[in-house]
Amino acid sequence: MSQGIRIAVDGYSSTGKSTMARELASILNYRYIDTGAMYRAVTLWSIKGDFWQRDELKQSALLDSLSKVKLDFQYSEKHQQAVIHLNGKNVEDEIRGAAVASKVSILAQISAVRKFLVAQQQEIAAAGSVVMDGRDIASVVIPNAELKIFMTADPEIRTQRRFEELKSKGQDIDIESVRANLAERDHLDTSRKDSPLVQTEDALVLDNSKLSREQQLELAKSWAIERGA
Repeated sequence: MSQGIRIAVDGYSSTGKSTMARELASILNYRYIDTGAMYRAVTLWSIKGDFWQRDELKQSALLDSLSKVKLDFQYSEKHQQAVIHLNGKNVEDEIRGAAVASKVSILAQISAVRKFLVAQQQEIAAAGSVVMDGRDIASVVIPNAELKIFMTADPEIRTQRRFEELKSKGQDIDIESVRANLAERDHLDTSRKDSPLVQTEDALVLDNSKLSREQQLELAKSWAIERGA
């Protein structure tokens, strides 16, 4: 069996990157890696480990603790897919909450944290037959990926999607808070010094503002087939 291509999916928060990448991997019978979940898991570790003094991160203490962080993806009957595990525990639901969302971009700016996770991501990608999504996949993690997709959508549409997602999970949150959080995350993601979110020149842009879930998947699938998947 020949090695399949590597597909890098980057883009802004709440553009449906993970959903699209996961479904694309499924129909191609590829491995799906949610790198955002890896950053969220380290963020959860920082919260549970009391590495915050109010809103200030105790960065040195966190970095000293990274050797104790073991991340992997294991199949979950509940989620019907492989989900992130932190030190052997399924934390998929915990990492999706507002507490982690409000801090994950801060952690993602730290070079040592990025290097720690990028090394793991590159090792996974080297085997091929992978769909990997995040913020710096095409530019840093697998710059020689055979297919690069950059996802975007209108900010107001993204805000509404995120608001509805959080409400469906029972979280009591107002839409203005969601809008502010997304704006802050966009700023942090695109302005950080270490591997910011960028659209690489060879990436294909997928603006799903007016596309259904099925339409965007079909478009991505056609691109993958063109590139040899």
